[in-house]
Amino acid sequence: MEIRNVAIIAHVDHGKTTLVDGLLKESNTFRENEVVAERAMDSNDIERERGITILAKPTSVKYKDYKINILDTPGHADFGGEVERIMHMVDGAILLVDAYEGVMPQTKFVLKKALEANLKIIVVVNKVDKPTSRINEVVEEVLELLMELGASDEQLDFKTVYASAINGTCSLSPDLSTQEKTMDPIFDLIVNEVPAPKVEEGAFRFQPALLDYNDYVGRIGIGTINRGSVKVNEMVSCVRLDGSIKKFRIQKLFSYYGLKRLEVEEAHAGDVIAIAGLADIEVGETICAEGHEEALPKLRIDEPTLQMTFGVNSSPFVGKEGKFVTATKIRERLYKQAESDVSLKIRDNDQESFIVSGRGELHLSILIENMRREGFELEVSKPEVIIKEIDGVECEPYEDVSIECPEDTVGSIIEALGLRGGTMETMTNLPGVVKLTYTVPSRGLIGFTTDFMTMTKGFGILNHTFKEYLPKQGTQVGERKLGVLVSMENGACTAYALGQLEDRGVMFVEPGTEVYEGMIVGEANKDADLAVNVVKGKNLTNTRSAGKDHTVVLKRPKQLSLEAALEYINGDELVEITPINFRLRKKILNTEERKKYDARIRNEQK
Repeated sequence: MEIRNVAIIAHVDHGKTTLVDGLLKESNTFRENEVVAERAMDSNDIERERGITILAKPTSVKYKDYKINILDTPGHADFGGEVERIMHMVDGAILLVDAYEGVMPQTKFVLKKALEANLKIIVVVNKVDKPTSRINEVVEEVLELLMELGASDEQLDFKTVYASAINGTCSLSPDLSTQEKTMDPIFDLIVNEVPAPKVEEGAFRFQPALLDYNDYVGRIGIGTINRGSVKVNEMVSCVRLDGSIKKFRIQKLFSYYGLKRLEVEEAHAGDVIAIAGLADIEVGETICAEGHEEALPKLRIDEPTLQMTFGVNSSPFVGKEGKFVTATKIRERLYKQAESDVSLKIRDNDQESFIVSGRGELHLSILIENMRREGFELEVSKPEVIIKEIDGVECEPYEDVSIECPEDTVGSIIEALGLRGGTMETMTNLPGVVKLTYTVPSRGLIGFTTDFMTMTKGFGILNHTFKEYLPKQGTQVGERKLGVLVSMENGACTAYALGQLEDRGVMFVEPGTEVYEGMIVGEANKDADLAVNVVKGKNLTNTRSAGKDHTVVLKRPKQLSLEAALEYINGDELVEITPINFRLRKKILNTEERKKYDARIRNEQK
């Protein structure tokens, strides 16, 4: 049976996982009575909740006399490390483009990676059934992007399929009347256009590009066999990243079919497999037959651009809501994550905290969310960009930003991005909306998403992807302008106290919420922080009882998501994370100490 290895790449939300669903169903991979969830490849809880792909996942289907290995990749630039390494496992890429949105920042990012790996490109214009689709313009945009990225003549001569993945229809013609309930045109193009795996003659050689983990066998390396074949229980050599050689026995071999990982006894050149047997296997190492130790080139991985401090929870509520609260447990968990996520870097800061570097806010916030669900308590700082010195000049990361917004909000967005150090590249008027492209320093985007959603009343679309390191700007960008309301007492909030403070700002807490001194309970309506008492009750008198609190009508408190909380805080603040809550707090909890510290900072700035 011949093999074809192909990756599905696209901007986030353009329908990669839905297309894989369609291909799996069309190829009769599932039994007729098998219940299959939508976006079946998104198996992780957070992936299903957010509708995004975080981890690249292999699957395979059988079509005619071919086995087609398909890799579903993430669309977010934060998980670009996954996309990058997959390009070394496949020989072709299906570039999925939304028929309305067209080419977006991550489309450019993932396509650039595919062209660097010299892959054969097949373009699928998805969601052609949308009433707002711009099919011909989108194909032109793809062609222009390929030319801009320096594609070869062969890559420019791409084949195009027009599809609606959610309806399971496609056609080789842009005419919507030719859409048929089949995925065969895509399968035929994969078989005819994507070359067979490039395999060499000789002894077994394999390089893991992805990692998985299993409690029974430990770490599992996933990749494509470069040459030769391998059997279970065979002794092999691993050429480590430092050049040393470690011998081990193949405990298990796995192949992929549909949503299942199947144990196999033997695997051959060109197939996508997973190998278990070496507990500390690393991405980019080379596993070879004994006596044939030749290392493949190391896989290049983009460096992190953002870092945060993860520390032991030091609030008065420590240990009340979580199971794992010690530095040792947090350290173990972070280093375990770094084993399977090569885009993540961990280093010890002091005995109680760690510097965690990643590819973006989403990358780090998903790690925090996973730890929270596992029972960890921790406190995290505001994300900061990683400054690099290049040729003696301090440089910071910049991002390509693409925005679609209603016409009446353009002015406020241009003003906001100007204050954040952004430079406008293009401005295009589309029916009812305006499309803006900007180059913005990464630190200028920290905290911008929340403001952007407010400015566009939720109708705007914002996308950004890492561009390059450029000389650092001297301007201060990314700090919140408004001050916060900070509790000066410990206890439970009362309706009476909150009612008296409503004209001072917007509350984050409601009656009954337990607070402590130094905890942020709201946003002030001025630019200075304000210490407030939210636990004060009514004084009892002969004529009034304290039980009349229920007559106070309060506005609903402002709820912040985890990402919004991380974006919201300033440099002197932290987010306390527990399995049940996340709370905003000042680094210095004591009100008097904090006032002295703030006064000293103001004097130094003068």
